[in-house]
Amino acid sequence: MLLLVAGGVWRRVLRIEVHGESMAPGLRPGDRLVAVRGLPLRVGDVIATGDPRHPARTLVKRVVALDPVRGVELAGDNAGASTDSRSFGPVPHHAVSGRVVWRYWPPERRGRPGGPPRERLWCSG
Repeated sequence: MLLLVAGGVWRRVLRIEVHGESMAPGLRPGDRLVAVRGLPLRVGDVIATGDPRHPARTLVKRVVALDPVRGVELAGDNAGASTDSRSFGPVPHHAVSGRVVWRYWPPERRGRPGGPPRERLWCSG
């Protein structure tokens, strides 16, 4: 387990490998990411969460809406290849494993994950 000090607090760091095309073109299969548990979430953040249908599996999706009661609405950037909150609904806040803060592989794509395509953000209501 890796730990990181963020905001004066020790945080758990997760390493994740992207599988599938649901976050293309910003994230591609084989990209390796660092996610930090316990960071505040904002609309537009990329997060890791357990798959509500298969809890042992980790999903990487973008936050499209936050609701204190209903939870976190998620979407893949590539809607045609994504199973997300449109299929399984919002995920509870406690189910979020961490906010993705860095892509470390491949070296030529190293850096912060890109922002969302504007047309993919929606409001819950």
